[in-house]
Order: sequence, then structure tokens, then C-alpha cells
Amino acid sequence: MRKGRRSGSTPARFAVAALVVAVALSGATGCRREPPVTDGLSGTLVIRGSDTLVNLSAAWAEAFMELNPGVQVSVSGGGSSTGFAALIDGSGDLANASRPIKSSERQALETKGKPAVEHVVALDAVTMIVNPSNPLESLTMGQLADILTGRVTNWRQVGGSDQAITVYSRETSSGTYAFVREHVMGNEDYVASARLMPSTESVLQAVAQDRGGLGYIGMGYLTPAVKALKLAPTADATPVEATEENAVSGAYPLARPLYVYSAGEPGEIARAFIEFATSEAGRRIAVEMGFVPPPEGG
Repeated sequence: MRKGRRSGSTPARFAVAALVVAVALSGATGCRREPPVTDGLSGTLVIRGSDTLVNLSAAWAEAFMELNPGVQVSVSGGGSSTGFAALIDGSGDLANASRPIKSSERQALETKGKPAVEHVVALDAVTMIVNPSNPLESLTMGQLADILTGRVTNWRQVGGSDQAITVYSRETSSGTYAFVREHVMGNEDYVASARLMPSTESVLQAVAQDRGGLGYIGMGYLTPAVKALKLAPTADATPVEATEENAVSGAYPLARPLYVYSAGEPGEIARAFIEFATSEAGRRIAVEMGFVPPPEGG
């Protein structure tokens, strides 16, 4: 279990990300664990939060319920903030999150006598996508920040064709929205014309239909309907593709851990679910869905 922390300067943030994924690599090559035995487990489990994690969590839930027919698991998205709100008001048992918990959310749980407990369940690489017709293959992190903040408004300004840029972002409740704002834009505001989309799927569909579109998704959601851009950490660095290998090594600049939070230590069903997600069976599911398995022990 890791405690979330806010990062400092941009180089330091990348160093932290590299450290996290390096730990995951050591876990991925260690001993494998099979799903825990949970004879007689019954009841319900409500999981809310990150849209990045919703499909993976739903796949885990389906397999978990096959092993535990007395359990019903409900999974919904809406963004990391939605998951934390459900954890705080008691309408959710677990919160999926693509960002660390905020101090205000942590305090709200502590006030209820249920301190936040963090579990790393997967690793991801936030992937910048464009329309397949866009001839551009890569951006530097500086160029990306200029686009997202509105300092660059036409693709020709970064070596592309003469085409106005439309930025497609997740809504403010999204952990990925917050992650990109912090790690790419230095907490500057998104360009006022950015179109806030309710889900990862809606970002995909919008960019697939817009020749000038730019959006971001978790790497597990990438499809041939869009093109992923390589990213270079600096102007003189080689652009890096968002792949499992580059996420694990830390070479990709927007690698990140994905979390599940509980209010206090998880209950019996929630604990069994987390153990399943980080077991060998859960790790196989994560790989099949395009994510990077978590460190052993989560």
C-alpha cells in the first residue's frame, strides 16, 4: 500500500512516476498469486469512480462474481471525484481513482473516523490522441502544454497541417483531467474553448470524427479509430510511445498508477475483490485490457 503524495517540479514528478513503475516491474516479475479462496462469501459491493478504470474494474467484477456466486458487484464511472464523494457519503464501498486522493477528501473521511486506505491496482499511460488524418506523429511536453492552455491554436504551429485545434478534455470530476492539468500544464487552466466530455468513450468518438481534434485517454482504451501521439519529455529528447514497456520503465512521461481506495480497512468482500484484482488472474485481465499489472501486494 502506498500513500499518495503531491509532486514537486516537473522533473521531480517524472522521477516519481519512474520510481512507481519500476516498483511495479519488480512485482510483475516476482511470485504469482492465484485468487484467494472465499468459500461462502455473499453480499454486495459497490464500486464507483474513475472512468479510466471502469471497464477494467467491470471485467474484474465479472470474473470475481463467477468465483463467488453469492456476491453482487456494481461498478460505475463518472470520474475519480465521483468515487471519492461516494466513499465519503457511504454510497460506495470502494472508489476507483486515476489520481491520488486530495487532502480535502482525505480529511472528510478522517472526520468520519474512516481514514482513506490506498491500494495500487494497475498502471497506465495517459495517451494523447488525434484524428488518423493528422500527419503529426509526436509532440514535446512543452508543445502539448501550449496546445492545452491555448497558446497554440493551429496544428501548423507545431509542425502539422494548417488546421485549427479542438481540445477535447474530460470533465473536472475526472482524475485524468486533474493529472493532465498538473503533470502537463503545471496547474494552468485548460483553454477556454476546450470541450469537456463525460467519458473516455466520448473523447474517443469526438477525436475520431474531428480532423483537428486532440484528446487524452488511458492506453487501454486505444483503438484504430484514432492515432496515438508519441511524447518527448523535452525538445531535444526522442519521442516515446505509450506502451506497457515504456510505462513500466518510466520512459513515457505520462505513466501513472491507478488506485482503489477504501474508507478504513476494506470489509470482507471489498478486501477479497482487491486481492483478486492483484492476484495472477486479475493481473492477466489487466494485461488483456491494455493496462500494466500492479506491484505484487498492491
